[in-house]
Amino acid sequence: MGYSKEDILRIAEEKDVKFIRLQFTDIFGQMKNVAITRSQLEKALNNECMFDGSSIEGFVRINESDMYLRPDYDSFVILPWKDRVARLICDVYCSDGDTPFMGDPRNILKKVVKEAADMGYTFNVGPECEFFLFELDDEGNPTTKTNDVAGYFDMGPADQGEQCRRDICLALEEMGFEIEASHHECAEGQHEIDFRFDEVIKTADNVVTFKHVVKTYARRHGLHATFMPKPVFGINGSGMHTNMSLMKDGKNAFFDNDKQYGLSDTALHFIAGILTHVKAITAVANPLVNSYKRLVPGYEAPVYIAWSASNRSTLIRVPAARGMGTRVELRSPDPACNPYLEMALCLAAGLDGIKKGLMPPESISKNIYEMSATELKDFGIEHLPDTLKHAVDELEKDEVMKATLGEHIYNKYVEGKRREWMKYKISVSDWEINRYLMKY
Repeated sequence: MGYSKEDILRIAEEKDVKFIRLQFTDIFGQMKNVAITRSQLEKALNNECMFDGSSIEGFVRINESDMYLRPDYDSFVILPWKDRVARLICDVYCSDGDTPFMGDPRNILKKVVKEAADMGYTFNVGPECEFFLFELDDEGNPTTKTNDVAGYFDMGPADQGEQCRRDICLALEEMGFEIEASHHECAEGQHEIDFRFDEVIKTADNVVTFKHVVKTYARRHGLHATFMPKPVFGINGSGMHTNMSLMKDGKNAFFDNDKQYGLSDTALHFIAGILTHVKAITAVANPLVNSYKRLVPGYEAPVYIAWSASNRSTLIRVPAARGMGTRVELRSPDPACNPYLEMALCLAAGLDGIKKGLMPPESISKNIYEMSATELKDFGIEHLPDTLKHAVDELEKDEVMKATLGEHIYNKYVEGKRREWMKYKISVSDWEINRYLMKY
Protein backbone atom coordinates (compact mmCIF):
# COMPACT_ATOMS: atom_id res chain seq x y z
CA MET A 1 0.00 0.00 0.00
CA GLY A 2 1.35 3.42 -0.96
CA TYR A 3 1.85 6.47 1.22
CA SER A 4 -0.43 9.50 1.15
CA LYS A 5 0.75 13.03 1.86
CA GLU A 6 -0.86 12.81 5.29
CA ASP A 7 0.95 9.51 6.01
CA ILE A 8 4.35 11.08 5.26
CA LEU A 9 3.68 14.19 7.34
CA ARG A 10 2.49 12.04 10.25
CA ILE A 11 5.47 9.64 10.12
CA ALA A 12 7.92 12.54 9.86
CA GLU A 13 6.43 14.07 12.99
CA GLU A 14 6.21 10.80 14.93
CA LYS A 15 9.84 9.89 14.11
CA ASP A 16 10.98 13.49 14.67
CA VAL A 17 12.53 13.68 11.19
CA LYS A 18 14.66 16.82 10.95
CA PHE A 19 15.82 16.73 7.31
CA ILE A 20 14.45 15.26 4.09
CA ARG A 21 16.65 14.65 1.07
CA LEU A 22 14.87 15.25 -2.24
CA GLN A 23 16.80 12.93 -4.55
CA PHE A 24 17.01 12.66 -8.34
CA THR A 25 19.47 11.25 -10.85
CA ASP A 26 21.36 13.07 -13.59
CA ILE A 27 21.86 11.88 -17.17
CA PHE A 28 25.07 10.02 -16.31
CA GLY A 29 23.53 8.12 -13.39
CA GLN A 30 24.87 10.22 -10.52
CA MET A 31 22.48 10.69 -7.60
CA LYS A 32 21.82 14.31 -6.65
CA ASN A 33 19.84 15.75 -3.77
CA VAL A 34 18.48 18.91 -2.18
CA ALA A 35 18.02 18.75 1.60
CA ILE A 36 15.05 20.47 3.21
CA THR A 37 13.92 20.75 6.83
CA ARG A 38 10.67 19.24 8.03
CA SER A 39 9.04 22.67 8.00
CA GLN A 40 9.32 22.58 4.18
CA LEU A 41 8.08 19.01 3.76
CA GLU A 42 4.45 19.86 3.04
CA LYS A 43 5.58 22.38 0.43
CA ALA A 44 7.69 19.65 -1.21
CA LEU A 45 4.79 17.19 -1.15
CA ASN A 46 2.69 19.83 -2.90
CA ASN A 47 5.28 19.87 -5.73
CA GLU A 48 6.35 23.43 -4.90
CA CYS A 49 10.10 22.88 -4.34
CA MET A 50 12.36 24.42 -6.99
CA PHE A 51 16.06 24.00 -7.75
CA ASP A 52 18.64 25.35 -10.19
CA GLY A 53 18.76 22.87 -13.08
CA SER A 54 21.56 24.73 -14.84
CA SER A 55 24.01 23.51 -12.19
CA ILE A 56 23.37 19.83 -13.04
CA GLU A 57 25.47 18.43 -15.89
CA GLY A 58 23.35 17.74 -18.96
CA PHE A 59 20.18 19.39 -17.66
CA VAL A 60 19.40 22.92 -18.90
CA ARG A 61 21.04 26.22 -19.81
CA ILE A 62 21.43 28.99 -17.26
CA ASN A 63 18.66 31.08 -18.81
CA GLU A 64 16.13 28.28 -18.20
CA SER A 65 17.37 27.05 -14.85
CA ASP A 66 14.30 27.03 -12.59
CA MET A 67 12.94 23.49 -12.26
CA TYR A 68 10.57 21.67 -9.92
CA LEU A 69 11.01 18.44 -7.97
CA ARG A 70 7.94 16.23 -7.68
CA PRO A 71 8.38 13.61 -4.93
CA ASP A 72 7.22 10.03 -5.40
CA TYR A 73 5.34 9.47 -2.13
CA ASP A 74 6.01 5.70 -2.20
CA SER A 75 9.77 6.32 -2.11
CA PHE A 76 9.63 7.92 1.34
CA VAL A 77 11.94 6.17 3.78
CA ILE A 78 13.98 7.09 6.85
CA LEU A 79 17.70 6.47 6.31
CA PRO A 80 18.96 3.84 8.80
CA TRP A 81 22.45 5.36 9.09
CA LYS A 82 21.37 8.99 9.55
CA ASP A 83 19.79 10.33 12.71
CA ARG A 84 16.31 11.62 11.82
CA VAL A 85 16.95 12.02 8.08
CA ALA A 86 14.55 10.74 5.41
CA ARG A 87 14.54 10.75 1.64
CA LEU A 88 12.10 11.10 -1.25
CA ILE A 89 12.95 10.21 -4.86
CA CYS A 90 11.68 12.88 -7.22
CA ASP A 91 10.78 13.45 -10.85
CA VAL A 92 12.06 16.66 -12.43
CA TYR A 93 9.55 19.05 -14.00
CA CYS A 94 10.02 22.14 -16.14
CA SER A 95 9.64 25.70 -14.90
CA ASP A 96 5.88 25.71 -15.57
CA GLY A 97 5.56 23.02 -12.88
CA ASP A 98 3.33 20.84 -15.07
CA THR A 99 5.56 19.55 -17.88
CA PRO A 100 7.85 16.55 -17.20
CA PHE A 101 11.46 17.47 -17.99
CA MET A 102 12.62 15.01 -20.65
CA GLY A 103 16.23 15.44 -19.57
CA ASP A 104 15.29 13.53 -16.41
CA PRO A 105 16.15 9.81 -16.88
CA ARG A 106 13.27 8.74 -14.62
CA ASN A 107 10.82 10.55 -16.88
CA ILE A 108 12.31 8.78 -19.91
CA LEU A 109 11.72 5.41 -18.25
CA LYS A 110 8.15 6.43 -17.36
CA LYS A 111 7.54 7.31 -21.03
CA VAL A 112 8.52 3.79 -22.17
CA VAL A 113 6.59 2.18 -19.31
CA LYS A 114 3.47 3.97 -20.56
CA GLU A 115 4.09 2.64 -24.06
CA ALA A 116 4.28 -0.88 -22.62
CA ALA A 117 1.12 -0.29 -20.57
CA ASP A 118 -0.71 0.86 -23.71
CA MET A 119 0.20 -2.55 -25.21
CA GLY A 120 -1.10 -4.28 -22.08
CA TYR A 121 2.27 -5.08 -20.49
CA THR A 122 3.89 -4.53 -17.12
CA PHE A 123 7.71 -4.75 -17.13
CA ASN A 124 9.44 -6.46 -14.18
CA VAL A 125 13.20 -6.30 -13.70
CA GLY A 126 15.62 -7.99 -11.31
CA PRO A 127 19.23 -6.74 -11.46
CA GLU A 128 22.31 -8.52 -10.05
CA CYS A 129 24.73 -5.80 -8.93
CA GLU A 130 28.36 -6.74 -8.32
CA PHE A 131 30.88 -4.49 -6.60
CA PHE A 132 34.36 -4.47 -5.07
CA LEU A 133 35.37 -3.60 -1.51
CA PHE A 134 38.85 -2.08 -1.27
CA GLU A 135 41.00 -0.77 1.55
CA LEU A 136 41.65 2.92 2.17
CA ASP A 137 45.14 4.36 2.48
CA ASP A 138 46.40 6.28 5.52
CA GLU A 139 44.83 9.48 4.22
CA GLY A 140 41.43 7.88 3.63
CA ASN A 141 41.74 7.63 -0.13
CA PRO A 142 40.59 4.48 -1.94
CA THR A 143 43.10 1.90 -3.15
CA THR A 144 42.70 -1.28 -5.17
CA LYS A 145 44.11 -3.40 -2.34
CA THR A 146 42.15 -5.98 -0.40
CA ASN A 147 43.05 -8.45 2.33
CA ASP A 148 40.26 -10.61 0.93
CA VAL A 149 41.48 -13.90 -0.56
CA ALA A 150 38.06 -15.49 -1.02
CA GLY A 151 36.46 -16.80 -4.19
CA TYR A 152 32.94 -17.59 -5.33
CA PHE A 153 30.59 -18.35 -2.40
CA ASP A 154 33.50 -18.55 0.07
CA MET A 155 32.98 -17.80 3.77
CA GLY A 156 34.89 -15.88 6.44
CA PRO A 157 37.62 -15.55 7.54
CA ALA A 158 38.74 -15.69 3.89
CA ASP A 159 35.81 -13.43 2.99
CA GLN A 160 36.94 -10.17 4.60
CA GLY A 161 33.83 -8.32 3.45
CA GLU A 162 31.33 -10.60 5.16
CA GLN A 163 30.49 -8.28 8.06
CA CYS A 164 30.21 -5.23 5.82
CA ARG A 165 27.91 -7.14 3.46
CA ARG A 166 25.78 -8.21 6.43
CA ASP A 167 25.29 -4.62 7.58
CA ILE A 168 24.42 -3.53 4.04
CA CYS A 169 21.74 -6.22 3.84
CA LEU A 170 20.25 -5.26 7.21
CA ALA A 171 20.10 -1.58 6.22
CA LEU A 172 18.49 -2.42 2.89
CA GLU A 173 15.87 -4.58 4.59
CA GLU A 174 15.12 -1.74 6.99
CA MET A 175 14.50 0.42 3.90
CA GLY A 176 12.02 -2.08 2.47
CA PHE A 177 14.22 -4.23 0.21
CA GLU A 178 13.65 -7.98 0.02
CA ILE A 179 17.16 -9.44 -0.05
CA GLU A 180 17.29 -12.77 -1.90
CA ALA A 181 21.01 -13.56 -1.71
CA SER A 182 24.31 -12.13 -0.53
CA HIS A 183 27.64 -13.74 -1.36
CA HIS A 184 31.26 -13.35 -2.30
CA GLU A 185 31.86 -13.25 -6.05
CA CYS A 186 34.62 -14.82 -8.14
CA ALA A 187 37.34 -12.19 -7.80
CA GLU A 188 39.17 -11.24 -4.61
CA GLY A 189 37.33 -8.38 -2.96
CA GLN A 190 34.26 -8.79 -5.19
CA HIS A 191 30.74 -9.14 -3.83
CA GLU A 192 27.12 -9.45 -4.93
CA ILE A 193 23.85 -8.72 -3.16
CA ASP A 194 20.64 -9.63 -4.99
CA PHE A 195 17.32 -8.05 -4.17
CA ARG A 196 13.90 -9.15 -5.37
CA PHE A 197 12.65 -8.09 -8.79
CA ASP A 198 9.95 -5.46 -9.03
CA GLU A 199 8.14 -3.22 -11.47
CA VAL A 200 10.81 -1.43 -13.49
CA ILE A 201 10.56 2.10 -12.07
CA LYS A 202 10.75 0.77 -8.51
CA THR A 203 13.69 -1.43 -9.54
CA ALA A 204 15.62 1.46 -11.08
CA ASP A 205 14.99 3.47 -7.88
CA ASN A 206 16.25 0.47 -5.90
CA VAL A 207 19.48 0.29 -7.93
CA VAL A 208 20.45 3.91 -7.23
CA THR A 209 19.46 3.45 -3.57
CA PHE A 210 21.43 0.20 -3.37
CA LYS A 211 24.60 1.81 -4.69
CA HIS A 212 24.30 4.66 -2.19
CA VAL A 213 23.78 2.27 0.73
CA VAL A 214 26.69 0.03 -0.30
CA LYS A 215 29.10 2.98 -0.53
CA THR A 216 27.85 4.42 2.76
CA TYR A 217 28.30 1.22 4.78
CA ALA A 218 31.64 0.43 3.16
CA ARG A 219 32.95 3.74 4.52
CA ARG A 220 31.55 2.91 7.95
CA HIS A 221 33.69 -0.24 7.82
CA GLY A 222 36.80 1.67 6.75
CA LEU A 223 36.50 0.40 3.16
CA HIS A 224 35.74 1.82 -0.26
CA ALA A 225 32.99 0.27 -2.40
CA THR A 226 33.24 0.73 -6.15
CA PHE A 227 30.91 -0.16 -9.00
CA MET A 228 33.67 0.55 -11.50
CA PRO A 229 33.38 -2.24 -14.10
CA LYS A 230 37.05 -3.32 -14.20
CA PRO A 231 39.13 -1.88 -11.35
CA VAL A 232 41.86 -4.56 -11.35
CA PHE A 233 43.74 -6.02 -14.32
CA GLY A 234 43.71 -9.78 -14.73
CA ILE A 235 40.59 -10.65 -12.73
CA ASN A 236 36.85 -10.56 -13.42
CA GLY A 237 35.09 -7.22 -13.62
CA SER A 238 31.70 -6.31 -12.15
CA GLY A 239 28.47 -6.74 -14.06
CA MET A 240 24.83 -5.93 -13.55
CA HIS A 241 23.01 -8.85 -15.15
CA THR A 242 19.50 -7.62 -15.91
CA ASN A 243 16.65 -10.14 -15.59
CA MET A 244 13.48 -9.06 -17.40
CA SER A 245 9.91 -10.30 -17.81
CA LEU A 246 6.63 -8.95 -19.16
CA MET A 247 3.31 -9.51 -17.41
CA LYS A 248 -0.04 -9.36 -19.23
CA ASP A 249 -3.48 -10.03 -17.73
CA GLY A 250 -1.86 -11.36 -14.55
CA LYS A 251 0.24 -13.93 -16.42
CA ASN A 252 3.88 -14.10 -17.47
CA ALA A 253 3.80 -13.18 -21.16
CA PHE A 254 7.14 -14.94 -21.75
CA PHE A 255 5.83 -18.41 -20.80
CA ASP A 256 4.12 -20.88 -23.12
CA ASN A 257 4.36 -24.51 -22.05
CA ASP A 258 3.36 -25.70 -25.51
CA LYS A 259 6.27 -24.00 -27.28
CA GLN A 260 9.94 -24.94 -27.61
CA TYR A 261 11.92 -24.10 -24.46
CA GLY A 262 8.62 -23.12 -22.81
CA LEU A 263 9.02 -19.66 -24.36
CA SER A 264 6.15 -17.76 -25.95
CA ASP A 265 6.37 -15.95 -29.26
CA THR A 266 6.29 -12.74 -27.19
CA ALA A 267 9.48 -13.84 -25.41
CA LEU A 268 11.18 -14.64 -28.71
CA HIS A 269 10.13 -11.30 -30.20
CA PHE A 270 11.45 -9.54 -27.10
CA ILE A 271 14.78 -11.38 -27.31
CA ALA A 272 15.06 -10.55 -31.00
CA GLY A 273 14.42 -6.88 -30.25
CA ILE A 274 17.21 -6.82 -27.67
CA LEU A 275 19.62 -8.57 -30.05
CA THR A 276 18.72 -6.13 -32.84
CA HIS A 277 19.41 -3.04 -30.75
CA VAL A 278 22.02 -4.29 -28.28
CA LYS A 279 24.99 -2.58 -29.94
CA ALA A 280 23.30 0.78 -29.37
CA ILE A 281 22.13 -0.22 -25.89
CA THR A 282 25.78 -0.92 -25.04
CA ALA A 283 26.59 2.82 -25.12
CA VAL A 284 24.28 3.23 -22.10
CA ALA A 285 24.56 -0.20 -20.47
CA ASN A 286 28.37 0.03 -20.53
CA PRO A 287 28.93 3.77 -20.21
CA LEU A 288 32.61 4.15 -19.32
CA VAL A 289 35.91 3.83 -21.14
CA ASN A 290 36.68 1.28 -18.43
CA SER A 291 33.55 -0.76 -19.22
CA TYR A 292 35.25 -2.19 -22.29
CA LYS A 293 38.17 -3.54 -20.25
CA ARG A 294 35.54 -5.92 -18.78
CA LEU A 295 33.91 -6.83 -22.10
CA VAL A 296 36.73 -9.07 -23.32
CA PRO A 297 36.80 -12.85 -23.79
CA GLY A 298 38.11 -14.96 -20.92
CA TYR A 299 36.63 -13.21 -17.88
CA GLU A 300 33.01 -14.49 -17.93
CA ALA A 301 31.66 -11.26 -19.46
CA PRO A 302 29.60 -11.82 -22.62
CA VAL A 303 30.97 -10.26 -25.80
CA TYR A 304 29.20 -12.25 -28.51
CA ILE A 305 25.69 -11.37 -29.67
CA ALA A 306 23.72 -14.57 -29.28
CA TRP A 307 21.13 -16.11 -26.97
CA SER A 308 20.65 -19.44 -25.27
CA ALA A 309 18.02 -21.30 -23.33
CA SER A 310 20.78 -23.03 -21.37
CA ASN A 311 24.40 -21.86 -21.31
CA ARG A 312 25.93 -18.79 -19.66
CA SER A 313 28.43 -17.87 -22.36
CA THR A 314 25.84 -16.04 -24.45
CA LEU A 315 24.82 -12.40 -24.23
CA ILE A 316 21.21 -13.31 -23.44
CA ARG A 317 20.40 -16.29 -21.26
CA VAL A 318 17.01 -17.70 -20.35
CA PRO A 319 17.29 -19.09 -16.79
CA ALA A 320 15.72 -22.51 -16.12
CA ALA A 321 12.65 -21.27 -14.20
CA ARG A 322 9.36 -21.42 -16.09
CA GLY A 323 5.78 -20.41 -15.36
CA MET A 324 5.62 -17.12 -13.49
CA GLY A 325 9.42 -17.22 -13.11
CA THR A 326 10.15 -17.16 -16.86
CA ARG A 327 12.57 -14.35 -17.62
CA VAL A 328 15.26 -13.15 -20.00
CA GLU A 329 18.70 -12.23 -18.64
CA LEU A 330 20.88 -9.68 -20.42
CA ARG A 331 24.40 -10.28 -19.14
CA SER A 332 26.40 -7.40 -20.63
CA PRO A 333 25.37 -4.31 -18.56
CA ASP A 334 27.65 -3.12 -15.78
CA PRO A 335 26.72 -1.32 -12.55
CA ALA A 336 28.21 2.01 -13.63
CA CYS A 337 25.25 2.50 -15.95
CA ASN A 338 22.29 4.78 -15.36
CA PRO A 339 19.62 2.17 -14.51
CA TYR A 340 16.72 4.36 -15.65
CA LEU A 341 18.18 4.74 -19.14
CA GLU A 342 19.49 1.18 -19.38
CA MET A 343 16.11 -0.32 -18.47
CA ALA A 344 14.25 2.14 -20.70
CA LEU A 345 16.34 1.08 -23.71
CA CYS A 346 15.96 -2.64 -22.92
CA LEU A 347 12.19 -2.29 -22.67
CA ALA A 348 11.94 -0.17 -25.82
CA ALA A 349 14.09 -2.67 -27.76
CA GLY A 350 11.97 -5.59 -26.58
CA LEU A 351 8.73 -3.79 -27.44
CA ASP A 352 10.13 -2.96 -30.88
CA GLY A 353 10.75 -6.68 -31.40
CA ILE A 354 7.18 -7.46 -30.37
CA LYS A 355 5.64 -4.76 -32.57
CA LYS A 356 7.64 -5.88 -35.62
CA GLY A 357 7.28 -9.61 -34.94
CA LEU A 358 11.06 -10.08 -35.01
CA MET A 359 12.43 -13.59 -34.42
CA PRO A 360 15.89 -14.39 -33.02
CA PRO A 361 18.36 -16.81 -34.60
CA GLU A 362 18.62 -20.33 -33.21
CA SER A 363 19.55 -20.73 -29.56
CA ILE A 364 23.24 -21.49 -29.07
CA SER A 365 23.91 -24.47 -26.82
CA LYS A 366 27.68 -24.65 -27.39
CA ASN A 367 30.14 -22.69 -25.22
CA ILE A 368 30.79 -19.62 -27.37
CA TYR A 369 34.10 -18.93 -25.59
CA GLU A 370 35.43 -22.16 -27.10
CA MET A 371 34.30 -21.41 -30.67
CA SER A 372 36.84 -20.56 -33.33
CA ALA A 373 36.55 -17.43 -35.46
CA THR A 374 35.34 -19.63 -38.32
CA GLU A 375 32.60 -21.18 -36.18
CA LEU A 376 31.46 -17.76 -34.98
CA LYS A 377 31.24 -16.61 -38.59
CA ASP A 378 29.36 -19.75 -39.65
CA PHE A 379 26.78 -19.17 -36.91
CA GLY A 380 26.51 -15.49 -37.87
CA ILE A 381 27.55 -14.42 -34.36
CA GLU A 382 28.72 -10.80 -34.11
CA HIS A 383 30.37 -9.16 -31.11
CA LEU A 384 29.53 -6.15 -28.99
CA PRO A 385 31.33 -2.83 -29.55
CA ASP A 386 34.84 -3.06 -28.13
CA THR A 387 35.29 0.59 -27.11
CA LEU A 388 33.10 3.38 -25.82
CA LYS A 389 33.62 5.20 -29.12
CA HIS A 390 32.32 2.25 -31.14
CA ALA A 391 29.32 1.91 -28.84
CA VAL A 392 28.41 5.59 -29.24
CA ASP A 393 28.83 5.20 -33.02
CA GLU A 394 26.27 2.38 -32.88
CA LEU A 395 23.89 4.48 -30.79
CA GLU A 396 24.07 7.24 -33.38
CA LYS A 397 22.93 4.77 -36.07
CA ASP A 398 19.95 3.37 -34.14
CA GLU A 399 16.87 5.54 -34.67
CA VAL A 400 14.68 3.53 -32.27
CA MET A 401 17.10 3.89 -29.37
CA LYS A 402 17.69 7.58 -30.17
CA ALA A 403 13.95 8.22 -30.14
CA THR A 404 13.64 6.39 -26.81
CA LEU A 405 16.25 8.62 -25.16
CA GLY A 406 14.68 11.70 -26.70
CA GLU A 407 16.50 14.59 -28.32
CA HIS A 408 17.69 16.25 -25.09
CA ILE A 409 19.22 13.22 -23.35
CA TYR A 410 20.53 11.72 -26.59
CA ASN A 411 22.42 14.89 -27.55
CA LYS A 412 23.77 15.57 -24.06
CA TYR A 413 24.73 11.94 -23.49
CA VAL A 414 26.57 11.54 -26.78
CA GLU A 415 28.31 14.88 -26.29
CA GLY A 416 29.47 13.83 -22.81
CA LYS A 417 30.68 10.42 -23.92
CA ARG A 418 32.51 11.79 -26.97
CA ARG A 419 34.27 14.22 -24.62
CA GLU A 420 35.13 11.38 -22.23
CA TRP A 421 36.57 9.30 -25.07
CA MET A 422 38.68 12.20 -26.34
CA LYS A 423 40.13 12.83 -22.87
CA TYR A 424 41.00 9.13 -22.61
CA LYS A 425 42.51 9.04 -26.10
CA ILE A 426 44.94 11.89 -25.42
CA SER A 427 45.92 10.78 -21.91
CA VAL A 428 49.21 8.95 -21.27
CA SER A 429 48.85 5.83 -19.14
CA ASP A 430 51.24 4.11 -16.73
CA TRP A 431 51.28 1.16 -19.16
CA GLU A 432 52.71 3.42 -21.89
CA ILE A 433 55.30 4.95 -19.57
CA ASN A 434 56.43 1.52 -18.30
CA ARG A 435 56.60 0.05 -21.80
CA TYR A 436 58.07 2.89 -23.85
CA LEU A 437 59.92 5.46 -21.74
CA MET A 438 63.16 3.49 -21.34
CA LYS A 439 62.94 1.59 -24.59
CA TYR A 440 62.55 4.57 -26.89
